[in-house]
Amino acid sequence: MTTQEYNKCVELYANNVFRLVFRTLRNHADAEDVVQLSFEVLWKNVAAIPIEKARSYLFTVATRRAIDQIRRQKKVTHVADFASSGQPEPLAPERADAHELHEQLHAALNTLPETQRACILLRDYEGYSYHEIGEMLTLSESQVKVYIFRGRQKLQELLRGIRF
Repeated sequence: MTTQEYNKCVELYANNVFRLVFRTLRNHADAEDVVQLSFEVLWKNVAAIPIEKARSYLFTVATRRAIDQIRRQKKVTHVADFASSGQPEPLAPERADAHELHEQLHAALNTLPETQRACILLRDYEGYSYHEIGEMLTLSESQVKVYIFRGRQKLQELLRGIRF
């Protein structure tokens, strides 16, 4: 990949990578850091990555870095969470406006394990195929389908009382 092709990747994919990472981390500054580190990794490997693979490589690196960030945060907050029950609070069953629904959906998404959340975000928000998600997360296509199925079941269970 040439420098011009790298710059084109930054123009084309930076916003999409940021959206994915922000939905995963829910923190603007952390999302920016992960995106920057992802492009740094791409730059360091610019000679080895063909332009056709740059998009999936970026999303793979960004997703893995976001998951690593979540794991680091969980290690820090694990002691504080130990005192609480660890169970997510049930979502309000009353009809909510669009903003509340959006917040409740994101709260429900945040209760999912990192891999399930990443699979659902890549599939439903970014529109990747099962095969592409499998390549990004180094999972088989059937594993991706299982993670998405179980994640959607959990979301459905958490959001059951809400009327859309």
